[in-house]
Amino acid sequence: GSTGSIGRQTLDVARQQGDIEVTALCARQSVGLMEEQIREFRPGVAVMWDEAAAKDLRERVRDLDVKILTGMDGLLEVASMDGFEYFVTAIMGMVGVRPTVAAIESGKKIALANKET
Repeated sequence: GSTGSIGRQTLDVARQQGDIEVTALCARQSVGLMEEQIREFRPGVAVMWDEAAAKDLRERVRDLDVKILTGMDGLLEVASMDGFEYFVTAIMGMVGVRPTVAAIESGKKIALANKET
């Protein structure tokens, strides 16, 4: 996800390039860092794997126009969304397989950072 090592490095690249729009962010449960990332990159959607973390995040960013989703359903919804070309998979373990397949099926270019997928 965006709060892990690879996700943070990916966002560093987006920050340095300056012309890359971040459409969505995903994380397991790092609410504080996810809030910071949402406030900086202003994605339309964010996914928290953990429901309690999602509830906390919704409260923290209620002043922003961002949709907070949860769990696998949220990941699959993001992977299938229109409006972006590249899908970076930086999710640990087998959790990343289904969203990656969904992104491929919806025509996205995939940047893999997951040995399982």
